[in-house]
Amino acid sequence: MPRRSREKLPAGDLAVGFFESYLKQIKGEWAGKPFILAPWQRDQIIRPMFGKLRPDGLRQFRTVFVEVPVGNGKSTLAAGVALKLMFYDGEPGAEVYSAAADKDQARIVFEVAKQMVESEPELRGRAEIFKDAIAVPGSGSVYRVLSADAFTKHGYDAHGVIFDELHAQPNRELWDVLNSRTRSRRQPLIFAISTAGFDRHSICYEVYDYAVKVRDGIIKDPTFLPIIFEATKADDWKSRKTWRKANPNLGVSVKLDHYEERFRRACEIPGYENTFKRLYLDLWTEQASRWIPMEAWDAAAGEPGEMPAPGAECFGGLDLASTTDIASLCLDFVDADTGDHRSRWWHWIASANAHKREIRDRVPYVTWARDGFIKLTEGDVIDYDVIRADIVELGKQFKVKEIAYDRWNAQQLVTQLEGDGFTMVPVGMGFASMTAPSKFLENLVTAKQLRHGGNPVARWCASNVAVEQDAAGNLKPSKKRSTEKIDAIVALVLALSRAMLQREKAKSVYETRGILTLGEAPKP
Repeated sequence: MPRRSREKLPAGDLAVGFFESYLKQIKGEWAGKPFILAPWQRDQIIRPMFGKLRPDGLRQFRTVFVEVPVGNGKSTLAAGVALKLMFYDGEPGAEVYSAAADKDQARIVFEVAKQMVESEPELRGRAEIFKDAIAVPGSGSVYRVLSADAFTKHGYDAHGVIFDELHAQPNRELWDVLNSRTRSRRQPLIFAISTAGFDRHSICYEVYDYAVKVRDGIIKDPTFLPIIFEATKADDWKSRKTWRKANPNLGVSVKLDHYEERFRRACEIPGYENTFKRLYLDLWTEQASRWIPMEAWDAAAGEPGEMPAPGAECFGGLDLASTTDIASLCLDFVDADTGDHRSRWWHWIASANAHKREIRDRVPYVTWARDGFIKLTEGDVIDYDVIRADIVELGKQFKVKEIAYDRWNAQQLVTQLEGDGFTMVPVGMGFASMTAPSKFLENLVTAKQLRHGGNPVARWCASNVAVEQDAAGNLKPSKKRSTEKIDAIVALVLALSRAMLQREKAKSVYETRGILTLGEAPKP
């Protein structure tokens, strides 16, 4: 890109031009050559990250999460991003930081950036270089390496944060602190890079799971750019096609002979298999798999918002969770002609908690409440009197034959509902009670016989569900292993635990042909 023409180009092209005109590769066979971005780096990361602007001209994306296997050039790309933010982002006094689980890890990206500056006369002439910092006196900007001691970072005013190998973070404190230190900037950027990890309770898995949901349209967040190259559990990890799917630079910076050698080791040493999958295929090896494929769930929506006719028979499932979380009721209606199940939900959450969680976790509770999918009750805890009143009204509208419920935290409301005339059935949360309706739900979704109406809260819960399995193959939804709330799906499984009994009774052979006498042959 001719430097004299750079101001005439769109912002995304300017960013690409900065990389390819001012930065050089500093390692391996390309050392000393211009940093020509690979197509996936250019078109999926740099151009949209710097080029997608809001109406006021500022950047749209404020957090970028890049997860890709080792060897695909994450650190080199991150170093270039740091220098772009410091040298050519139009931010006076820009503060850019390299962060990681420890200072040595944080210094990896910084050292690459430092060598890039040293190899380019125009950048070198503007900069002062120190052991752990690069300063640009003309703009007052600085790029520093941070240690991992989060409590010391509260005084910083970050314009950019480069977070390296997020999966290695021992806790969420440093991530939270540095995110909180960008608020005074006009267009701050958190650029996090990682390979897959194995701790599903880590901040990296939390960010990864959020990124997947943004990518898949489950959560709408226009400020978050997810870039994930990964194999899936369904992919054949031994297939070269899978290797290429997970490694955009396979055959370039990821050498095929090195990959083949690591693969052979994984085949010969069982203990190395998971390491290979995690580092070279970007598979989270210790996570519980998502239970319900979202494409199958979406295909079973049916008519959005359609309600069964007044007086229709149904079975209910009630999951109260705790008074500070979501409470969910599911009513399941069965079409006598097709056998399809039409499930409808009602959700309740304390208004104060809804606002806090929308800000903290970016889950759109308030939006869902405004659209009529959640009812907010006043205060910090859910008002069970509101739930009771709403269920009583539903009992007037539909013929609710039974309501199954989790025994935990439900007894007072259950006693009141029994007094209101409802048949309440306790259901345990163990394998014995939950396996049959859970597998029944699987079958309904697969056969497209669950018409859930596209309820967004239920869809979100469905995307969160992980299951536990025992040695016999029994399974149940697991709140412990799931990444977020699953109350709507637990309520559905509870409702199905009663509906399936009715279905089995209706299909009983004794009711369809009667009881045979000894020696009597069944009629054709």
